[in-house]
Amino acid sequence: MALPLCDRVDPIVSSCFLAVLSSQPSIALESRCCFGVLVASIRTHHRRKAGGDQFDSSDADSVSSVSTGLSELTLGNETEYVNSQEFELEKYIDALYEKRGSTREKALSGLVDAFEGHVLHIFVENKYITLLSQYINSIKRGSTKEACLASRAIGLLAITIGAGNSAHELMEESVSQLSQALITGSDALKKSSVLDCLAVVTFIGANDLSETELSLKTMWQVIYPKSGPNVAPVKKLPPAVLAAAVSAWSFLFTTISSWRINPDKWKEPIMFLSTLLEDNDRSVRIAAGEAIAIFFELGILDQNDHVEIDGVDLEDSKRGVFGYMQSMKAKILYKANELSVEAGGKGTDKKNLNDQRDLFQKILDYVQTSECPEISLKILNKHSFLRASTWTQIIQLNFLKRFLGKGFLKHAQDNELLHDIFDFAPDKSRNLSRIEKKISRSEGEKGRTQKMNKDRKLARERKQCQFLPQEE
Repeated sequence: MALPLCDRVDPIVSSCFLAVLSSQPSIALESRCCFGVLVASIRTHHRRKAGGDQFDSSDADSVSSVSTGLSELTLGNETEYVNSQEFELEKYIDALYEKRGSTREKALSGLVDAFEGHVLHIFVENKYITLLSQYINSIKRGSTKEACLASRAIGLLAITIGAGNSAHELMEESVSQLSQALITGSDALKKSSVLDCLAVVTFIGANDLSETELSLKTMWQVIYPKSGPNVAPVKKLPPAVLAAAVSAWSFLFTTISSWRINPDKWKEPIMFLSTLLEDNDRSVRIAAGEAIAIFFELGILDQNDHVEIDGVDLEDSKRGVFGYMQSMKAKILYKANELSVEAGGKGTDKKNLNDQRDLFQKILDYVQTSECPEISLKILNKHSFLRASTWTQIIQLNFLKRFLGKGFLKHAQDNELLHDIFDFAPDKSRNLSRIEKKISRSEGEKGRTQKMNKDRKLARERKQCQFLPQEE
């Protein structure tokens, strides 16, 4: 006897679904509802034909279930997408244990993309030490590309975790390894990536000044090698790497503003940064200018002999520090004035030139008026702006934009760490997508329908009560 159409098709559809699930789980999950709709439709058609167009309650329930499934498809897909994404991330983590370097590079690239584009708090909650261990191995043993990807992955991991005990643990587990990679390595690109990584993990995880100063000292030994134990001639960093290194150091330096400062400790950095204002590369001059702006904001270049300074007790020593700072201030302002009006020659990068002019003019204005420029970035809509109104915030914003790259907007919207850093709370209620608005309306309509059905039921019950015979 020939089987009904639905009985013949149902096993075929199920087999197809299982085959796809085993080979392409993400596609299967997204298509699951479609398989169900196909089978339900065939069954409904068969029942109608067999029953002479009779449509019983089971058919109604079947169609109702399909309709409900379709109306909730968006929400279901969201959950399925998360599950599919976690499956992919687990595959990347497994690939980090492979011996082939190219396989590890591909896995790291996938993880970096995922952590850039999403704020994966829940995923890393119990995995961050495992991830960190493999990332450190890639920095120590991998190629330059692998080490750069792993360094970036550690920084993104710290940003995802956010401030707290976990971030401090991550910093403690990684700082010594990162410092060793900086001191012993010779590859400039790798050093640049590790510097960024060290700045981020310390910025987020450090609990006190001593932890921050230790990382700052390590980073400075790369920027200005003569200040470290290795005083032999060292190859100068390429301009792009030097600019990025100074930017990373400045980013971490902004965190010391909440602690008391001894200007005598910062004489060497100020001196070297002032020499970088003479560098042939404009990006290096801009990075040095941003760092110097922090020194102005902290008041280190504006000390006077009536200010109490930690660790400087003798009057002669105090006068020496103040005199040095005043001479450096005069030198820096003279050069800043030149850079603010520098003329561009043939073939000059106009944007870079304008950025330089703008920065140093703002520094001059700040020294004269104490008014800091303000930056506003639209994050969600016209009601949600992230604002930076101090040099500290501007340097932090510029670095995080560079480090997060295409993922900055997503993290600015959803990552509480960035909200805390910039005292920013995005208003998401005004920025619902078309689908989210539709879901919201559907939920409201569903609630109203349920209330109407309940009211009708109560009305029927009251009406029936009116016709019941009353006892004498």
